[in-house]
Amino acid sequence: MSEKSEIARRLRTARELSGLSQGQAAKRLNMHRPTISEIEAGRRNVRASEIALFGDLYGVDVAWIMDGESERPNTSDSILAAARELSSMSDSDLETLLNTIRMIKSKGNTVE
Repeated sequence: MSEKSEIARRLRTARELSGLSQGQAAKRLNMHRPTISEIEAGRRNVRASEIALFGDLYGVDVAWIMDGESERPNTSDSILAAARELSSMSDSDLETLLNTIRMIKSKGNTVE
């Protein structure tokens, strides 16, 4: 497989593990759904700045997207079950949940 198709495959894997549909990912990245489809199919080049955005959205290391050799995203059964549940949530409920998670994480990073 070419490097481009390997990156495309890892992007799709990361999106699926994050529990997002192509449409949800596109909305969060301010892209069109067909753009995500074209990238994941390896028919559209993806810029470095876009890879950074994908990594941030999907919660994966950019190095893994690029070379597949750094730490692979966790694919345990509990993570996959959570991803399936997330994929069935409405966009507004998913956004509320993500904001709540971000708030909890930011409180955990503060020193009291």
